[in-house]
Amino acid sequence: MQIEQRIKELGLQLPPPPPAAGNYVSGVISGNLLFMSGCGPRSADGAYVTGKLGGGLSIAQGYAAARLVGLNMLANIRSVLGSLDRVERVVKTLGMVNCTPEFGDMPKVVDGFSDLFVELLGAEHGRGARSAVGMMALPRQIAVEVEMVLQIRGV
Repeated sequence: MQIEQRIKELGLQLPPPPPAAGNYVSGVISGNLLFMSGCGPRSADGAYVTGKLGGGLSIAQGYAAARLVGLNMLANIRSVLGSLDRVERVVKTLGMVNCTPEFGDMPKVVDGFSDLFVELLGAEHGRGARSAVGMMALPRQIAVEVEMVLQIRGV
């Protein structure tokens, strides 16, 4: 299935690609792999979802923030590739959750990101290898950051 069409079917709106927060590019193509830089939960108005899981943010809020990261990541992928339809499959995802030391449900939070890609690509191509880890802090105190590696077509 074509991702661009699936986004329309699901009624999703991608935000403008978020600006880089430092001296890096959004993504780098090497062979048939696209390595995407970390991306945060930035809403269309430019505000970020901030806070700590286990310290004020619920798992449901973290899940929603991770899904928002997914929408931002899709915008970045489109800006690098020109079309999301060049995405073949998710290879690897690293989800980083801003959380308290006792919080242990990082995988449930990062599922917000992963579930979006499964909705778009199906289970066979939307799920890849994944790590979901807790962090003491993330840039701008964002709740979640995700980076990923994708297999792409048309290289």
